[in-house]
Amino acid sequence: MNICVFLSAADLDARYTGPARDFARLLGKGGHTLVWGGSDTGLMKVVADGVHEAGGRLCGVSVEFLAAKARTGVDEMVVAKDLAERKRLLLEKADAVVVMVGGTGTLDEATDILELKKHGHTEKPVVLLNTEGFYDGLKEQFRRMEDEGFLPRPLTDLVFFAEEPVGAMAYLEESLGTE
Repeated sequence: MNICVFLSAADLDARYTGPARDFARLLGKGGHTLVWGGSDTGLMKVVADGVHEAGGRLCGVSVEFLAAKARTGVDEMVVAKDLAERKRLLLEKADAVVVMVGGTGTLDEATDILELKKHGHTEKPVVLLNTEGFYDGLKEQFRRMEDEGFLPRPLTDLVFFAEEPVGAMAYLEESLGTE
């Protein structure tokens, strides 16, 4: 399957890079394709390296103003004109989405796919990999949105929170019938 991973391009410490690398290895060993922002820096590089080393394919979608940071030697690389086109292409190429730790760009990408799911415009499985409790606050906010009637669908229909990489991959494989 083609798994889109939204994540940071920042250099992060081992508490984040270790689980990201573990997920990348699972993705690659499963024969899956990583669909990601295409950068060869920070956590994006860690995941791309892990997938590549484990035998998976790499499909990057960079953006013009970041093209100089794009990874070379990948199976496929597309350069979008802007961030909106990049998000659209990432989602078009993906069978499923995993959101790892990241900043405002990652949060934007995560809420975009959840908004599409909320309105029934996609049924792709979405996993938030809650490494080190990074998304605990967001999880609580989503629960409040659900409890107070802001979500027309149950939260469990929109997103799965995984605490560990193996749980994230198991959920995706079960959701898409590839186990």
